[in-house]
Amino acid sequence: MRIAALQFDVRRGDVEANLARVRRGLEVARQGAVELVLLPEMWPTSFPDGDADLAREVERTEQALVEIATLSRTLGLVLAGSAFARGAPSVPGEPPCNRLTIHDRGERVFEYDKLHLFSPTAETEAFSAGDAPPPTIDLCGARVSGIVCYDLRFPEVWHRPFDEQVELLLVPAQWPAQRATQFRALVHGVAAANQCFVLACNRTGRDVIGRRELELDFPGNSLIVAPSGETLAEGRGEDGLLVADIDLEVARDLKRRVPVAKDRRRELYERWRR
Repeated sequence: MRIAALQFDVRRGDVEANLARVRRGLEVARQGAVELVLLPEMWPTSFPDGDADLAREVERTEQALVEIATLSRTLGLVLAGSAFARGAPSVPGEPPCNRLTIHDRGERVFEYDKLHLFSPTAETEAFSAGDAPPPTIDLCGARVSGIVCYDLRFPEVWHRPFDEQVELLLVPAQWPAQRATQFRALVHGVAAANQCFVLACNRTGRDVIGRRELELDFPGNSLIVAPSGETLAEGRGEDGLLVADIDLEVARDLKRRVPVAKDRRRELYERWRR
């Protein structure tokens, strides 16, 4: 299976520029026989500042996702990334979510709302946190799931895909350069702990992020990591595709030879929690 991260400098509020960058990248991906492409976190709009009209941003994002579905169908690709999504309709004034979606040749087959909001950039003031675990689906012959950026720091989130025999975990991100070594360590750790491949897409560029207006640099250090923890591909700061071929049988064989799931002591862990 050939997979890719399309890392680029996400322009805040400039949906058309970001869509144009995605279109170009997907054409290259199709020419390279890539089956699945992951985009950065909040790829259509980036994160809003304090003056943003969130309802308008959600509307523009929904329009962008319509085009993404069309591109996925036309190019015959699986396409994933996170973006604004409407909050709970039953709660008036509910802020939007940061939702990871996957389109499989035009059909939306996966949705997951980011569970953990990054308080240093005041994400809690602009977003609603999800409360459902990430699902795991069958896609391109693989067991696929996903989490979003800051979720990497919370093992409770990625335990659920592990329980459901995930073979490929997707992680869209906007993870800043000053914590790049932590991003790399966490991605490798998740791959080894879950005995799965991890495709993590981190953006490039510099931006003022969030309502606290923190100016951050982004390293473009996207990663494709094997279940062994081996790095298959790593971004070096340039915009473009990061591509690797993965053999799903590697993950399946490792799960058979080292049966971590079978050896977990669930009853003991539950007793500790109580």
